[in-house]
Amino acid sequence: MTVRPILIAPHPVLKRPAEAVGTVDAEVRQLMDDMLDSMHAANGIGLAAPQVGVLKQVIVVDVAGPDEPANPLCLADPEIVWGSPETVLGEEGCLSLPDQFADVVRSERIRVRFLDRDGGRREMDAGGLLARCIQHEMDHLQGILFVDHLSSLKRNMILRRLAKTRKQLAAAE
Repeated sequence: MTVRPILIAPHPVLKRPAEAVGTVDAEVRQLMDDMLDSMHAANGIGLAAPQVGVLKQVIVVDVAGPDEPANPLCLADPEIVWGSPETVLGEEGCLSLPDQFADVVRSERIRVRFLDRDGGRREMDAGGLLARCIQHEMDHLQGILFVDHLSSLKRNMILRRLAKTRKQLAAAE
């Protein structure tokens, strides 16, 4: 089990676009495994490679509830090929913006094409929390954080709260 440190905003890597992996090899599979370990250790439901400092188009998600068996998904080079015109407003948080939450509008359902852990090309339909999580993590691959979907007033408020929390933690060390 390898838990990688998760970058915290405003780390500059989080604002940079990630590169396609092209093929899934042993290195990409190891990255996926490390990301799943890191995500679970942080009690998250999704993680993108840039959040662990790797600018590759890889995301992992597991939206299984506490009473459900784990169902991790590993997606390399994901691409949304369809998004429903119906949208839904829902609360989001992010491991790179700890303890910060806000409502974000997302497509209710999506179809995503990707390379799976074995390198096979797959297409999958997703709705609800899974669709939201995939869209959120895919934003990270473009250097977009969930706060970038908010008004400047809300975004700045969250970033100020995060900076204040970071200062308090640094002072306590």
